[in-house]
Order: sequence, then structure tokens, then C-alpha cells
Amino acid sequence: MASQNDLEFTYSTIDQIFRLSVGQTGDYSGAMYNGDFSLTLEEAQRQKHRFIAESLGITKGSKVLDMGCGWGPFLTYIKEKGAVGRGVTLSSAQAAACVQNGLTVEVKDCRLITPADYGTFDAVTCIGGMEHFCSIEQYKAGQQDAVYADFFKNLKELLPVGGRFYMQTMVFSKNMLPLEEISLNAPKDSDSYALALMIAQFPGSWLPYGPEQVIRNAAPHFKLISQSSGRLDYIETIGQWRKRFRAFNLKKYALYASLLPRFLTNKSFRDLIAVFRVSPNRVCFERETMDHYRLVFEKVEG
Repeated sequence: MASQNDLEFTYSTIDQIFRLSVGQTGDYSGAMYNGDFSLTLEEAQRQKHRFIAESLGITKGSKVLDMGCGWGPFLTYIKEKGAVGRGVTLSSAQAAACVQNGLTVEVKDCRLITPADYGTFDAVTCIGGMEHFCSIEQYKAGQQDAVYADFFKNLKELLPVGGRFYMQTMVFSKNMLPLEEISLNAPKDSDSYALALMIAQFPGSWLPYGPEQVIRNAAPHFKLISQSSGRLDYIETIGQWRKRFRAFNLKKYALYASLLPRFLTNKSFRDLIAVFRVSPNRVCFERETMDHYRLVFEKVEG
């Protein structure tokens, strides 16, 4: 799995910039437009949150765990509905921002949570977290299925029979390249380069191969209730984010300027900043080397 240092590099680095661009509890995962791209980003994100809450049966008083909660957008939504939410993240900056905004969030590896930590829950969400569960090294060692199987084995202890789990994740799609063909030295307009930038943006992370790999490893403990692709929605979401990141704000641009010394001295950081020039995720979605899925599971007996 991506380490805490990996995720600090990705998420804590952009913490203030992101919140100044998208809001204090901004959502850093694909929105749900369902084909209606006249919606604002906020409307599409709220539509996603409503879909998740309804799919999981979250109501007033429901106890909900949000794994990889980011800056707390879904926790904020269900708090408004009277649910009792708890979040975990490996980004210290995200956790601090959540606590400052009145949310119950800790820095913790969501894969290691047991009932001894927080008890059990009526529903669990993981909105983008699985993207970080398997590292490239684990993939090379043939351990990817085991990583996901272990996650679902632990997850089942947190839910009653009939309890539901929602996850959405980027996945590799039909045009994915072999790992050995992916390179930052490839031509800048190539799939190889876009995938290499994606890896630089999310160090320590390797995606599932389609929703099928996730569903297969969940099967001993969970049945699939619904699945849908959010690829086109995510393309639109990324476009809206890029407009927000570029919109002028004096404090935000001062933060951009403060990153210049790091840009000049750290190659890994330069690779991360490259995503401000071209969105590798958007290119990968457009060329279908990657897809994006929303999956709803229900715990079964056994």
C-alpha cells in the first residue's frame, strides 16, 4: 500500500491550495453528473453524496465510517442528515482540516481498523481509497489479489450481516499498457507518459484491473448490489477542478510561489507539479487506459 509519506506527498502538499480552490470540505473524487453537465461541480458532488447515502440506507443516527475521508465532504453531508460519522485518512493535513471543521477524523490506516478501535458501523464508505491499497512492488510480487482479499476480510468485521459498503475507485481499463512500457521518458503525447505521470502523482499506488478484480475479491464476504462507470463524470470533474486551481486568489498564488524552491531541487516534486500542466488522469480516462467505478456491496452470511 502507499505509505503515509507517499500520501503526505500527494495530499498534504496541496492541502491549502486545494481548499482555497474547491472549498474547506472540498471533494477530491469524481462527482456524479449522470450526463447532465449543466450541473455545477457542487451540485454534482452533492448528487453523488445523496446517491451514496441512499444506497447505504444512511439515516438519522446511522453510524458511518468513511475510509480515506479526504477533507471530509461526505462526512459533512451525512452530519447534516443527523448521522454519526467518523473518518480516517493518512494525510495529516487533511485530518487537521477536518477536525478544524468540526468532524471526527484521525490519521489512521483504514485497512487495519478492527471493532476494538471504534466498534462496528451501520455503513462504511471508501471513496477513492482503494486506489492506494496496492503498491507497484506488491503488484510485481503477485500480491494484488491478496491485498484486496485481506481488506474485505477485515471490512466484514466492521459491519453486521446486511450492512452495506460503498466504494468508488479508478481502475485500469481495456487499453492499459504493461508496466514495463510506462515511462516518463516516453513522448509527451503518449499513453505511456500519461500513465507515468499518474504514477508520479500517486506514488506507492497501483490500481485494480477493472471492477472485476475488486468484485472477485469481495465475493467471499460481500455480494454486489450495484455498479456503474463514472468515467465521463470524472472527465468533467477534472475539467472543473482545473478551472478552480487556476482561478486567481492572492493567497493561493503566494502558496504556488512558495513551492518554487522545492520545484527546483526535487525531481519527484517536479513530476507531481507536471499534473498542473496536463491532467494525466483525464488523459487516461479519455483514452480508456483507465476507468472509474462506483460499487455498492452488502455483507452476506459466513
